Amino acid sequence: MVGMNKSELRWGVERRLEFIEFRLYWEGHVNRGDVMEVFGVSVNQASTDLNRYLELAPGNMLYDKSERTYVRGDHFAPKFLQPDAGRYLSQLHLLDQGIVERSDAWLGSLPEFEASPTPARGVEAPILRSVLRAIENREAIEVRYQSMSQPEPAWRWIAPHALGFDGFRWHARAWCFKDAAFKDFVLSRILKDRARKPSEIDPQTDRNWHKTVDLVIAPHPDLSDAQKAAVALDYGMTDGHATLTVRNAMLYYSLRRLGLDTDPSVREPKDQQIVLKNRLDTAGFATTNLT
Repeated sequence: MVGMNKSELRWGVERRLEFIEFRLYWEGHVNRGDVMEVFGVSVNQASTDLNRYLELAPGNMLYDKSERTYVRGDHFAPKFLQPDAGRYLSQLHLLDQGIVERSDAWLGSLPEFEASPTPARGVEAPILRSVLRAIENREAIEVRYQSMSQPEPAWRWIAPHALGFDGFRWHARAWCFKDAAFKDFVLSRILKDRARKPSEIDPQTDRNWHKTVDLVIAPHPDLSDAQKAAVALDYGMTDGHATLTVRNAMLYYSLRRLGLDTDPSVREPKDQQIVLKNRLDTAGFATTNLT
C-alpha cells in the first residue's frame, strides 16, 4: 500500500481496496457487484469497502448516477497500489494459458488479445509434490526418468534442491548420484517416484547455481539510431545498455531465449536486434546440464 501503514487495515480489506483502485486505474470504473463477484462478500460488505475507499482516497472516485457506478476522478492518484503494466499483462497471459480462471482475475472487460501458443507441459501434481518435499526436507528420491541421452526411461537417485524455469518448461536442479554431478531434470520427464532417503548432498556445493554472471545487452550496432532507441525501450535499457544478472546454471537457457546463443552476424540486425557486449565474460559457462 502506497503512503499508508499496512497495519492500519486488515489484509482482506486492504486487498479489496487494492482491487477497487486496480479497476479504477485500468478500466475507469468499479461498482459494488464487481467487489462481490471477485471476493464473494455480501452487499453490505461491498458497500462498506467502497465507502471506505471514498474516505481514504478522496477525489479518486466519484459516483455516476446515470451509469449507477463509481468512476475514476479527474485527479486520481494511487493510494493502495503502484500501477504496474507488467501485472496487468501477466494476468492476460495467465488467462490465455488457462492457469487462472476468469473469475479469479482482477480484469473486468478484456481487450481482444492473442498470444503465441505454448505447448502444455504435463507435470504430474504428485511428482511436483514429491520434488518439493525432497527440497524442503533435503532428501534424495528415486525417480524413473526419461533422458534424451537414453532410448528408454531408467530409475535413478537424485537430490533436488531448487526449481528452474527456462521460459518454456520447469526442471528440478538436483544432484545426480548416477553421474555424480548437479544436473537439470525436466519435471515432465519424471514418470514415477518410488523411494526416498535423507541426503547428505549440500546444496551450497552447486557452484553454478549459486554463482551469477552479468549479461550486458545493447541494441545491434547496425540498426538505425531510431531503431536502437526503440530496442532500448523494449528492453528497459539505460545509456544504451541493460544488465541482466543470471545464475551460471541458467545461463544457457537465458542466452537461448534472448537469441544470443549464436553469432549475431548470422542474422539480420532487424531480426537479431540485441547483442551481448560482454560475451567473453560468459565463455565457459553457457553449457547445459539438462539430462
